[in-house]
Amino acid sequence: MKRFPILLSMLIVNRRDSKVIHTPHRSEIRPLMDRTTSLINQCSLAEELLPPGATVPPHHHEVLEEVYYILEGNGLMTVGEDQREVGAGDAVYIPRQHRHTLTNTGSTPMRILLVCGPAFFYEDHRFESAEHQK
Repeated sequence: MKRFPILLSMLIVNRRDSKVIHTPHRSEIRPLMDRTTSLINQCSLAEELLPPGATVPPHHHEVLEEVYYILEGNGLMTVGEDQREVGAGDAVYIPRQHRHTLTNTGSTPMRILLVCGPAFFYEDHRFESAEHQK
């Protein structure tokens, strides 16, 4: 179990100091505020860079609610049976237990903020196909 100093005031984590997680779908995820960087447990924040043509594999969360906030780029977002074009400035709410995926349909990387409540934990991430459960 990781140990973190007890905080009595604010915590600042800069993007440049964040660990980069390279995913099988070729994206880069930088956890900014989550259970791996602090004692936070009610919400989390991460940044994802999704390359052109890449797709976040279909998955759902049993416990988490999630918001994707698109900072840059364009894509096709699917939540449940609903599929829509998304782009910079769009915030997408993803209810818990709803299958979701995102494909970058543009020619530049998508930059996305991922907000979860409660804070993201890997055990709650359920892939919809066996090939992505690595």
